[in-house]
Amino acid sequence: QVQLVESGGGLVQPGGSLRLSCAASGSIFSINTMGWYRQAPGKERELVAAITSGGMTNYAESVKGRFTISRDNAKNTVHLQMNSLKPEDTAVYYCNADGRSSWYYKQFDSWGQGTQVTVSS
Repeated sequence: QVQLVESGGGLVQPGGSLRLSCAASGSIFSINTMGWYRQAPGKERELVAAITSGGMTNYAESVKGRFTISRDNAKNTVHLQMNSLKPEDTAVYYCNADGRSSWYYKQFDSWGQGTQVTVSS
């Protein structure tokens, strides 16, 4: 079983910055893609950014140029640096990772518990 634990959410003023972190632990053999999703009240969960084990990244149009995703493969961690935050970035942010566990190389697709990001003056 693979667990993801997020940290770094909070309250920030418009134009401010936050850095989210997510650490994966458990029976991990390999991790393919790690990513961040968000869900605002009354809206569906959406992809914010993702990064492959080789470093290829993908961003939602709404965050391009403001957010940067990075990962440390040796530590099984992924980070999301969020700059120039806007009120519309307010949401619960979830970490996601997929790969293979060390238990019979079974595939996994795991989610963190979510961390609240609120952008407000």
